[in-house]
Amino acid sequence: MTPSKFHRLVRLTVFVAVAPLHAHAGGQALFNCNVFDGVHPDIRSGMTLLVNEGRIEKVSRDEGVPDGYEPIDCEGYYLVPGLFDVHTHLDNPEAMQRALESGVTTVRSASVPAFQDVGLREMVRAGALPGPDVVAAGVYVTPDLEDGIMADPRLAKLYGGVQTEEELRLVVQVNADHGVDVIKTRGTERAGRADTDPREQVYTERQLAIVVDEAAKHGLPVMVHAHGDEGARAAVEAGARSIEHGTYLSEDTLRLMKEKGTWFVPTLITMIEMNEEQYEGALRMRGSHMVPRLEQAIRDGHRIGVKFATGADNYYDAQSINRISLEVMHLVRLGFTPFEALQAATVSSAELLGLDDRTGRIEPGYEADLVLVPDNPLEDVMALQDVLLVMSNGKVALKRIPFGL
Repeated sequence: MTPSKFHRLVRLTVFVAVAPLHAHAGGQALFNCNVFDGVHPDIRSGMTLLVNEGRIEKVSRDEGVPDGYEPIDCEGYYLVPGLFDVHTHLDNPEAMQRALESGVTTVRSASVPAFQDVGLREMVRAGALPGPDVVAAGVYVTPDLEDGIMADPRLAKLYGGVQTEEELRLVVQVNADHGVDVIKTRGTERAGRADTDPREQVYTERQLAIVVDEAAKHGLPVMVHAHGDEGARAAVEAGARSIEHGTYLSEDTLRLMKEKGTWFVPTLITMIEMNEEQYEGALRMRGSHMVPRLEQAIRDGHRIGVKFATGADNYYDAQSINRISLEVMHLVRLGFTPFEALQAATVSSAELLGLDDRTGRIEPGYEADLVLVPDNPLEDVMALQDVLLVMSNGKVALKRIPFGL
């Protein structure tokens, strides 16, 4: 979230994945598992999962490994659905691998400069990368397109800004032409720059409604960056699918979100990171001011019954420690039960993205997006930080067990 990251233009290059990318021709049998399915608040012990052609074929009590299936002994550890990070800025394959290694098997982009997220999505679909699956946002619909202005020749005329109805609709149209899955726009200014106030509203309700209307013509939902309450409320009234960050959300706006079914993606872990030493003093001071207010908004939203999904606002670069496992931990600290927090990171996030009929839970017919952790996450969500195995779309992307010879 440092300022320099917002001005990167990374060229996407096809490469040979270094991850252990394989799916046994006859499928895999994960046996000796304790299973949290994402839907029920309990653990099923002594289970076997059969995986075939990228999907979960069967979930049953251990009955041995059928002929033709590659056996994977889970050693009595705990299998959970792959995690979701619904607010990322992934733009290269190495970052994708880091996300996978943290247990994230599905991401939603929160904008990149040059449609790298669309390219990564297609690489996963083609089997060149094991995952995570990508829901792509493309270029940010924002008053200043910054590097995004170079993503398509039609955007060159928007060098002076994106404000009018014609300009707003054009950016949405360009994104749709590039095959994005979601539109991201802005309700308020940024938190990660010392020269902006994150409470300041930048688009009116009418402008946001134009973005939502144009996006709807292409069947695309809209996610809205909004720290300040005024900008967030305008976004909710305009028909936003989700509010990203939501630091200063009032109870009135949260109740409106509950009424309209608008999702809350707080990205708390990245706000907490603003207190770290690599940030300039003004931003560290801002972080110490914003974090308790965001924490209160999360508590209030949880009490009111707003729907939550998990995002880490992360580039997954080599220095970043923002992880969905930490976001889940903080949700529990703020009053969620472990079950509620785990659902926010799995089945609920799948619902936000419209993918709840294919992933986000451990159930026959669903994609084999699976994570193995050493302890019961319903008792201690910190177990999510120690990922032992990751399977994405039926391909083993990380395998650290067995530890013994």
